[in-house]
Amino acid sequence: MLLAIGVVLGGALGIVLGALLWNALRDRREKGRLASAEAEAARIIAEAQTKEKEALLAAKEEAIRVRAEAENEARERRQEILRLEERVLQKEENLERKVEAVDRRDRALTEREQQLEQAREQIESLQRQKLAEIERVAHLTTQEARDLLLAEIETEVRDEANRLVREAEAQAREDAQARAREILVSAIQRMSAEAVSESTVTVVPIPSEDMKGRIIGREGRNIRALEHATGIDLIIDDTPDAVMLSGFDGVRREVARLALTRLISDGRIHPTRIEEVVEKCRQEVEAEIKLAGEEAALKANCPGFHPEIIRTLGRLKFRTSYGQNQLMHAVESSHIAAMLAREVGADVNVARRGALLHDLGKAIDREVEGTHALLGADLARRFGVMEPVVHCIEAHHEEVQPRTIEAIIVQVADSISGGRPGARMESLESYIKRLEALETVATSFPGVDKAFAIQAGREVRIIVKPEEIDDLGSMRLARDVSKKIEETMEYPGQIKVTVVRETRATEFAR
Repeated sequence: MLLAIGVVLGGALGIVLGALLWNALRDRREKGRLASAEAEAARIIAEAQTKEKEALLAAKEEAIRVRAEAENEARERRQEILRLEERVLQKEENLERKVEAVDRRDRALTEREQQLEQAREQIESLQRQKLAEIERVAHLTTQEARDLLLAEIETEVRDEANRLVREAEAQAREDAQARAREILVSAIQRMSAEAVSESTVTVVPIPSEDMKGRIIGREGRNIRALEHATGIDLIIDDTPDAVMLSGFDGVRREVARLALTRLISDGRIHPTRIEEVVEKCRQEVEAEIKLAGEEAALKANCPGFHPEIIRTLGRLKFRTSYGQNQLMHAVESSHIAAMLAREVGADVNVARRGALLHDLGKAIDREVEGTHALLGADLARRFGVMEPVVHCIEAHHEEVQPRTIEAIIVQVADSISGGRPGARMESLESYIKRLEALETVATSFPGVDKAFAIQAGREVRIIVKPEEIDDLGSMRLARDVSKKIEETMEYPGQIKVTVVRETRATEFAR
């Protein structure tokens, strides 16, 4: 028991001694570390003090340098300010001198204005005296002299204006005629169509003179039935082996011709048979009209028209103007308009269609009141023709003012087709009447001495009295005559109006 206690006490004592020795060793190590840390701190402090001294020295040197630079800059600015002050003083002195000079100049100008005003008053006084003296010597007032001078100047200006106008017109013609001639001649040469005689009568041959009596019938019932069914007058006279059909409507005349030809071939001529044959022939003519309209649209390369437009267009096959078939004229005008439109860069499709339909109203103008241009435009508009084409139709005789280049091209194409050589024919009687009407229109104006229709009525030459009409008046007269011809006459193509003014001076040597 004691041994165990001694062992325990010895172990405890050993533990205590070990702990004390461990603490002593740890304290020694801590003191060594502390001493090392204090030495390191002292070294760092010494280095910091050294760097601080170096930084202070560098800062002092920088401050000295900055102060020196600031002093130099301040010194330079003071010198610059001194220079500026000197310049300002110089400018003030110069400005004062200039102000003094301006004041002297103003005083001189004021004195000169006063002198000029006095001189002006003296000049006006002298002018009044001179004017009074001139009026006394010339026996003319100032207004009279002014009017005389203005009249002389007006005469000179009018002559100069006439000369300039003539030069401008000559230059314009010289520039435009070459190209226009090339385009128009090309179009005319490429298009031509035959002409037929203008007629409102169709001759139907018969096999014998006995057939005339059968056509007339008992108490004239057959001829009355035929005239009533067709709307055409039958002329049965002494013309051998022929019966004439008279009427302005070409379609009705064609129906009557076909019906009469078939009745003569068949031999059965009586009112009932006449009505049957006329109705059948009317249907055949309607089919022919439709076919003619379709062929015309195909030739003109204008598809897509309404059937009523095609039918009305086909009716022009039986309509002529001055001997020119209107359907052929429409197709020809369409080709010419297309060529012209290509040359000038216009819408070829609008020009082609407008020219094809431009005389559409002639197919119905004997049935409906109005001019053929406006009737054709209304019909085309009613059946869906596009508006630019309708405008070409209504404007081709300028009943509506042309607003597009295509409308003008249609006018030109219509004139080319109708006015080209060989396109139209007219009777001697109508030809003479047209020439007389031209001369009558020309002589209706004051100052006209004589007028002559020449070149088959395509030109009217007017000789004026030179003492009544001057050069400018001649130009006005030519325009007035051309306008009156356009308003009052119908003619193919165009008519040239030439005014001739001649002044003769005659003296005798004795």
